[in-house]
Amino acid sequence: MDDLVRRLNPILDGSHTRNRKRSPPDSECFPGTREEPIQEVVVWADSGEMATWVLFDLVPAEYTTIKTPHVYWLHGFAGCGKSSISLAVAKIYAGSGRLLASYFFFRGAGDRSTMNRFAVTLATQLIAAIPAAAPLIEAAMRTEPGVVSGDASLATQLDLLLLSPFLAVAYDATLRETLAKGPFLIVIDGLDECEDKQAVEELIDHILKFFEEHPIVPLRIFIASRVEQHIRVCLETDGVVIGNLDSHSADGDIKKFLEASFATVAKKDRVVKAYVRTRGSWPTESDKRKLVKHINGSFVLASTMFKYIVQPPTKEDPTTPMERLPLTLGMNGLDGLYIQTLARSQHLPHFRIIISTIALLWEPLSIVEISALLGIEAFEVVRVLLNLQAIIHVPGTDEEGKVTLCHTSLRDFLTTESRSGAFFVPPSFHLYLSYYCFTSNIERNHAQTRDYCWLSFDYHWRSFACSRECDFLTEIEQFKARQPLLVNSVTYHAFLCSIFFHTITSVLGHWLLKNQPYVLTEWANQLVLVAECPGPHTQHWLETGVYCAFTVQARTVQFTEHTHEVLQHHLQRASTAIRANFPGVLESQPSSIGEEKTMVLNFGCLSGIDIFNVLRWIVVRAHFKWEELRAAPRPPLDLFIFREDTPDDNVIFSFDTGLEDDSDPGSDF
Repeated sequence: MDDLVRRLNPILDGSHTRNRKRSPPDSECFPGTREEPIQEVVVWADSGEMATWVLFDLVPAEYTTIKTPHVYWLHGFAGCGKSSISLAVAKIYAGSGRLLASYFFFRGAGDRSTMNRFAVTLATQLIAAIPAAAPLIEAAMRTEPGVVSGDASLATQLDLLLLSPFLAVAYDATLRETLAKGPFLIVIDGLDECEDKQAVEELIDHILKFFEEHPIVPLRIFIASRVEQHIRVCLETDGVVIGNLDSHSADGDIKKFLEASFATVAKKDRVVKAYVRTRGSWPTESDKRKLVKHINGSFVLASTMFKYIVQPPTKEDPTTPMERLPLTLGMNGLDGLYIQTLARSQHLPHFRIIISTIALLWEPLSIVEISALLGIEAFEVVRVLLNLQAIIHVPGTDEEGKVTLCHTSLRDFLTTESRSGAFFVPPSFHLYLSYYCFTSNIERNHAQTRDYCWLSFDYHWRSFACSRECDFLTEIEQFKARQPLLVNSVTYHAFLCSIFFHTITSVLGHWLLKNQPYVLTEWANQLVLVAECPGPHTQHWLETGVYCAFTVQARTVQFTEHTHEVLQHHLQRASTAIRANFPGVLESQPSSIGEEKTMVLNFGCLSGIDIFNVLRWIVVRAHFKWEELRAAPRPPLDLFIFREDTPDDNVIFSFDTGLEDDSDPGSDF
């Protein structure tokens, strides 16, 4: 069983049992709150006639209709308590043995913000809930290995790893006692936090189709999310029960939470205790009413406001909780609270890059990992974060635990300029994160960040390069201008060489259409500047490079004689420098590059010598083509770049192979 789970490679911190301090959302219903909406879900999950056939040994075919839909969609605005209710529901059915699986999406938490490992994670939990499903899942993995590697479609993954195995074992006599209580349940929280909208639509469409084909299967699926258009279109159908959390007044529950929380503080905080002894109860009933009205049903605002009010004073903010409470009533909801809290550390060194990094990371990192990534001391990260604990979870140690946002709304705030103003984190900061990852890979190679930087350089570069909000050339030039001390740095030039080459083989068609000569010549120029800097970091980049997941669209780059002359000059300089400084590197490379009609670049790791070899092939092959044409003056050539239609997804360069007939080279460059 352990070997099967290892091969499935599930996300271990995606279920309701995860450590919520390390893996947000850290949401749980305060005792005695949200009872009404939870009860509505329980009534739905326990109703219907799906288990009757088990009790009376009837065959499933005797039922043709079902009274209760299999899917329940609970929606509501950000911070209204959806994740807390999902957690409560999951715990209820885990306790009765009827929870088949649970999955909590969270934006900015690596694979938990995608569908990449959704099916394998649910399959692992299915095995734990119903061990008889294990052989069926193992057989499916042997028959279709793509369900584990991710090469199979999401629908296929769901069918082979989850739905079909469950269907095969659901009618087993060993489950008779469990199903007597009602059907099994899958809890899916935060579906709107999945960044792959197309996969979300595929998931919903497929499970609805499954229930249409199997109307009496003893399975229910509970989904909680915000109202997003792509989700609403799929779920607003007769086969779904829709619950609107906004229709349940939360004022009473929020008042209960505030009263209990402030009462606890009054017993522990010496300043508050002394104030209460002298002035009487605090907050007053009037204060509580004002707070509840101002909070307006948002549990995340209630929790964040409470943390802000009672947080310890600092030199910059020496106010007491009694003084902070009336200040919060003048804040504009969460945005105002976020602004006031962030201002507590705004003056500290590295504040902006630390906050920007936490907001845009692919997945959370620890304090020492953040410091290693940014090349600063761990204490500098801690100093910034300690003032922000009302909105950011700071782990108890620098080495263990991850720095996480208390709520996704903080990331939404920071990445929306109209809301965050001076605290805005632009998408162009992904360029700097890709540089930090690159530098860590090539130069520092810290054990703490090795895995993150190896896999995430490509993610951050692509997030920058593909953003419609970034002017590619302007941002690159600004990046150069902000790095004056790095002009002689190997990693600086190697980074620029890599990203300009990556531009040729990635989805930047419309921008590159206007800047082909610049990209081609700048890529070669940066290669020369790296090669002319002898040292271990240069050799490491030449031989190892960085991970790149090429996403090539078939395209054409126009290649002129002038561009050829510039590239040939750079190639000669780079070749001379590499032979002089790193003679062993070129000895293992083929000498006949250029004779082949195509140049094949393998998917995955992109090293400096790979880039050098592509440059050699382009220069030599272009010369051969002009010799074949025997035309004067030399006409521009079309350099075709496309992905090989094989499982390896290699990138092909050719002056001979054209694009497909129905493609438009001009539209993609």
